Parts: sequence; structure tokens; C-alpha cells
Amino acid sequence: MIEKAKSLPADEVFLDLEDAVAPGAKESARAQVAAALADDGWAGQLRGVRVNDWTTPWTYADVIEVVAGAGGQLDLIVLPKVTEASHVQALDLLLTQLEATHGLEPGRIGIEAQIENAQGLTNIDAIAAAPRVQALVLGPGDMAASLNMRTLEVGGQPDGYDIGDAHHHVLMRILIAARSRGINAIDGPYVKVRDVDGFRRVAGRSAALGYDGKWVLHPDQIEAGNEIFSPRQADYDHAELILDAYEWHTSHAGGARGAVMLGDEMIDEASRKMALVIAGKGRAAGMSRLAEPFTPPS
Repeated sequence: MIEKAKSLPADEVFLDLEDAVAPGAKESARAQVAAALADDGWAGQLRGVRVNDWTTPWTYADVIEVVAGAGGQLDLIVLPKVTEASHVQALDLLLTQLEATHGLEPGRIGIEAQIENAQGLTNIDAIAAAPRVQALVLGPGDMAASLNMRTLEVGGQPDGYDIGDAHHHVLMRILIAARSRGINAIDGPYVKVRDVDGFRRVAGRSAALGYDGKWVLHPDQIEAGNEIFSPRQADYDHAELILDAYEWHTSHAGGARGAVMLGDEMIDEASRKMALVIAGKGRAAGMSRLAEPFTPPS
């Protein structure tokens, strides 16, 4: 499974010491995870590990052994069930000591904080501002349990809630906290791994809000995820058109105007900012323009 993961077209791969490992196998799994992360053959993905949360007896040893074994090949640690900033601060202090001990660049190992209950959501601004945090990640199953939602479907909608998205407030709260600190917002998993249409439906909601990505549990979900979190071709082409047109119209040659017509729509500075978001996502996904470029009027 790990060998297959090395070549998958995902932005990040993390190996799990938490839910995927039974209590009796926690200690032996650490060395296996560290060795796999340090091994050759990875295709350039960010490499990480999800350790156990601070309420368990395993967290500190998870971190110590994996950092010692994986060293400079470890890019990040996913910290689950973060309920307050002190959880992140404790991990930051431990990582600082380990980086010094093993001759690693200070601060090179990032932290992704998984928000999985009501307390974590309440304290999310302080969590987002804590050291090393590069992303906030929704844990939809534990969050649903924390809120007493009437559902057994991780990442899906509770039966009977028919007036919108039951997870909308949680998703937006995480997104706003992430954007306020300039870090990523990541949607959690959809556990019906054979239901790609269901994955598309759930991922489409968070992608529309502006999330940067979503966890996948199976290779079949990767292609759908990459497609959904990339702009549609027409939107990407139009965003690039807006940027070109606005740059010309605001220049001296274009009349130095701040608000102009582009076809049937008015574009201004707000339009430019929105277009930068879509164009940036498209460029990051390696998209190329298919529509005709902007031509200044003669």
C-alpha cells in the first residue's frame, strides 16, 4: 500500500498512527512509518504522519521516534483532536528540541491541526495563530459525534436535514480562521470510498467555499479531488482574461481607468482580486489557457 502511495498524484501523503493503528500495535508501527517516510521512490509529495492526540499516552513517543527515523524527509505532522492552542504549542516545543538534536533546519516541520469537536471550533482562532500551523483540517466524523448529529455517514448529510448543508457553519468557521492567518483549509475524508459520485458531491461543497483540498482515502478519489479543486477550464480562461484586460485598462496606454467594461460585465479591483484566486488555482494545477487572449481595442 505504501509503495503504491509513493507514485499517486496527490499533493500530500501522510501515514497514520492514530485511527489506523490498534492500541497494541502503536509502538511497533512508529518505526515502520519512519522508515517508509525516509525511503526512496517518492514522487515529490509532501510527506507527513498523523500522530495520536495529546490526551493519549502515545503522542510524545510518536513524534520523537518518527522525527528521529524520518529526519529531513518529514515535512509535516498532522495533530488530531486539537481543542486549544496549547496542544499545538506543546508540539512546537517538542519539534524545536528534536530539530536541534537531529541537525534539522529550525521550524522545517509544519503542523496541520485537525479540528474535530465543538471545543476546538470554539478556540479555532487561537489554534490557527499557534506556531508552525500550516493548515486547519476538518475531522467530520468526530465533529458530527461531538455535535450529536443524527448520522452514521462520515462526511455526509444527516438524514432529515433538508434545508441546506448541515456542515456549513463548521466549514465556514474553519475557512475564515485559516484565511485570517494565511494558512490552508482542508476538508476531511468521505469514507464511502467506492462512491465516487458521493465524494464529488461532498468535495464540491467545500471546493465552492474556497477550501484548498480534501483528504482522500482511496486512489479512486484522487482524480475526482484533483478535478474538483481545480477551476473549470472556462472559469480559468475567463480569470486570465480579466487579469489581462484589467492590467491594460489601468495602464497609461489603456487610459488609466479603474472600472471598465469587459464584454457584458464591469470589472474593477475587486474583479481582479477574485480573478487572481481562480487563476492562481489553475496555474498551480498546471492548466493552460484555451481561449483567445485579451486584445486591446484599436
